[in-house]
Amino acid sequence: KYSVHFSVLPIGNAFLSGSVSPAAYNVEASVKLSGLASMVSSSKGVATAAGAFAGGKLVPQSYATTAANSKQTRTIRMAISGGNVSGLEVNPPFDEAPDRIAITDASKHGIFDPLGGILMPYAGDFGEGVCNRTLPIFDGGARFTITLSYSGTKQVKAKGYSGPVMVCAARYTPVAGHRPDKPATKFMADNRDLEVWMAPVGQTHVAAPYKISVKTMTGTAVIEATEFSATP
Repeated sequence: KYSVHFSVLPIGNAFLSGSVSPAAYNVEASVKLSGLASMVSSSKGVATAAGAFAGGKLVPQSYATTAANSKQTRTIRMAISGGNVSGLEVNPPFDEAPDRIAITDASKHGIFDPLGGILMPYAGDFGEGVCNRTLPIFDGGARFTITLSYSGTKQVKAKGYSGPVMVCAARYTPVAGHRPDKPATKFMADNRDLEVWMAPVGQTHVAAPYKISVKTMTGTAVIEATEFSATP
């Protein structure tokens, strides 16, 4: 269970649940605004992802999400095989703006989905190696790369978990599906105030986000665990 804040103002809650085994994973995430934020925007969303682990690596197989706000609801369903998108349904489709970088077949190869991609398998002891990786993400409308690097170690305490987290500095690189001249795109590509704190999920040798902090053009969004528990 996560609290969601924007510039220190609490705006909602997020949840991540599911199962992780040595061979496979199945997870669901949801977020909903509350309080004053819900009066400004009725945004909410839910996503599911499933896949396998092979050779210590994530092997995504399926991803689905439904996101809604006061203007529209969009559903995305994606099948993934061998790291490549084998089926994709987006309803309604994204706008075909003339300045948008086109999604090609190459954009859909060698990818992680955005939910499964937050699960990070690691070998040996939990340590800084959790952070040092590159995540090629395709969310159904855009292909981008998240590059993580170790920044430090912190001690945290939440219901269900007390111990170290690896602090990963993150960088965002747009690849396709984005509009390169939009100020928000340029801001995020240059943004160095992106951070992910990773915590171990029990004894699974898989880590998941404990905290995510993203500076935006109007403030800083923070998602932080209030409960982080794994039950064998």
